[in-house]
Amino acid sequence: MLIYALITLCLALTGVAGFQLAYMFYLDRLDCERKARLHELEIRCRNLSERLAEAESQIEGQGELIEALYADLEDAETWAEILDEN
Repeated sequence: MLIYALITLCLALTGVAGFQLAYMFYLDRLDCERKARLHELEIRCRNLSERLAEAESQIEGQGELIEALYADLEDAETWAEILDEN
């Protein structure tokens, strides 16, 4: 009778060890997937940072262009007001 109890105990412990081993493989796979996802996100962040820098420089250039055109318009409006007064 004791033999059957020991066999049952060994099988139960083998099942627990198998479950733990399967869980370790699962955690290892999750870790690899997370590392791959983090690598993808780092690459995407780098690309988006470059695009943001390009967009900011383009906006700055457009802002300078608008200011240059606006300065010309201000002068034209001033002359138009002076001519209207005369």
